Amino acid sequence: MFKPSLLLFLLALSFTKWVHALNPYNLSDSSLFDSYETSFAATLTPLMVGLTLIQGADTKQAVCLDGTLPGYHLHRGYGSGAKSWLLQLEGGGWCNNIRNCVYRKTTRRGSSKFMEKQIPFTGILSNKAEENPDFFNWNRVKVRYCDGASFTGDSENKAAQLQFRGQRIWMAAMEALKAEGMRFAEQALLSGCSAGGLASILHCDEFRDLFPQATKVKCLSDAGLFLDVTDISGGHYIRNLFGGVVGLQGAGVNLPSFCMNHLDPTSCFFPQNLIAGIKTPLFLVNAAYDSWQLQSSIAPPSVDPAGQWHDCRLNYAKCSQPQIQFLQGFRNQMLDAVRDFSKSSENGLFINSCFAHCQSERQDTWFGDNSPVIGNKPIALAVGDWYFDRAAVKAVDCPYPCDTTCHHLVFRAA
Repeated sequence: MFKPSLLLFLLALSFTKWVHALNPYNLSDSSLFDSYETSFAATLTPLMVGLTLIQGADTKQAVCLDGTLPGYHLHRGYGSGAKSWLLQLEGGGWCNNIRNCVYRKTTRRGSSKFMEKQIPFTGILSNKAEENPDFFNWNRVKVRYCDGASFTGDSENKAAQLQFRGQRIWMAAMEALKAEGMRFAEQALLSGCSAGGLASILHCDEFRDLFPQATKVKCLSDAGLFLDVTDISGGHYIRNLFGGVVGLQGAGVNLPSFCMNHLDPTSCFFPQNLIAGIKTPLFLVNAAYDSWQLQSSIAPPSVDPAGQWHDCRLNYAKCSQPQIQFLQGFRNQMLDAVRDFSKSSENGLFINSCFAHCQSERQDTWFGDNSPVIGNKPIALAVGDWYFDRAAVKAVDCPYPCDTTCHHLVFRAA
């Protein structure tokens, strides 16, 4: 007989196997992936945590694209986790030109006016030991993303009434959280998903510098390993996208100096040029066939005018053999990108051969009865083993289609 909790979990999983893509290729909103997360969270009725706006941030020009205050959601820890802090940097694409930044400021990705007053804490943010065994009683924070450049920009466009202040938002959020008690942390983990996963890499060493040397500090990037690859047309779609973000928002001055001293700013926005130089211990969780990169970097509609990749973009099972071979090449490039990084005993890896994106925030992929595993270890336990030095974790899956534990994302076109 099924336990009620297990039955509810399975119903939720079946409910979210399909994602209804209302606007799947909007780089400034990523609503396609949000709909998956929202539908799953709503089904399980998880802990809801209120929004705190950072008062006074505007006096430091630490504001969203439209000039409104940035914010975060904090659920306090207790017991053995009272002096431990986990920060999750929100993801949600980027804006790379005036037009889509102006659009973005009419959404929660560019204005706190449109942010939800409460959001669900699931996966790595859950407050239940059976859902989040190592971090459930920590102080857990979701830092909202409203700048469109992974918390790195520092400029403005007065004519379009746009504020590009991601770096200042980062600094204001860290100061606010230190005032909330984070300055007393004995353990800290900076994490993030997608554009937030890129941000957790970019800001990892800055985060380490916030604490005394005695504090245990590490970083986690989930689905943040965006690769500088050739798209299906032979072009460089994502390089052009990132170049627009960095140039428009003046991010170059805030990118890691160890990269900027020998590469151009756009190259220093790509994790493959950063991860081996990060001094703080870093863990990478990434799907080898990342759904966002398939949809919006490798084969976006703009480079596929004949629509030959349309069905493959939405459903991995409809990819032809040549398309699968192309994606195997992408996986190989990902493994090449982490080769030097993985040589450090302090770093960790969990690269599973799934068509997925952001696996730490959703309960079904983070820790559940049938979560994805590599070597019988789910993501939550892999991250926990690495963070607490219980075991070295360099988990790399065999190529698709060998992994039967994946929760592949399949999308329905509008």
